[in-house]
Amino acid sequence: MSEPRRIGLLGGTFDPVHLGHVHVAEVARKTFALDEIRVLPCRVSPHKTANSPADASDRLEMLRIATAGLPWAVVDDCEVRRDGPSFSYQTAEAMAARFPTAKLFWIMGCDQWEALPRWEQPQRLAALVEFIVIARGNHPQPRDGCVLHRVDDGHPASATEIREAIAGGATAHPWLAPAVTKYILAHSLYQESP
Repeated sequence: MSEPRRIGLLGGTFDPVHLGHVHVAEVARKTFALDEIRVLPCRVSPHKTANSPADASDRLEMLRIATAGLPWAVVDDCEVRRDGPSFSYQTAEAMAARFPTAKLFWIMGCDQWEALPRWEQPQRLAALVEFIVIARGNHPQPRDGCVLHRVDDGHPASATEIREAIAGGATAHPWLAPAVTKYILAHSLYQESP
């Protein structure tokens, strides 16, 4: 009998997708022998008070551009198509229904691991996935009912800093893939209004 497929789930606003996102996905894939990573941009983040500066169609397209050369990466629009906030447990349940024989891994940063008890229905999420936590030097603590895999790696990229740099007139950024930068500039994303 063959081993079940190992699918990583990487959610977020990806506003914009940057090299840190790609780096974290690659580290998780290699470390845990994942067959694929489904990148899941949210429609509305339940953890952020303001709407995303770029709309969902732009964020999806930037993700497609950023992952175009990565055969293991699949940009999945299931959260974008869902109304209302994007709750992770609903996404995990949808993935478990779509891939009933797969083993699912939820990839997150240490900050989100710390916030997990405040998420909507975290126990339903934990029942379906194992957590891959990118520690960035932090020490995520085990949590009852959760399977935790810690990875000591990370990337300094910050979407906020990228947006601020572009709003300030930058036409390139070291944390952005050139093709993503080109898309941002062509569509006047993150630039301050004249």
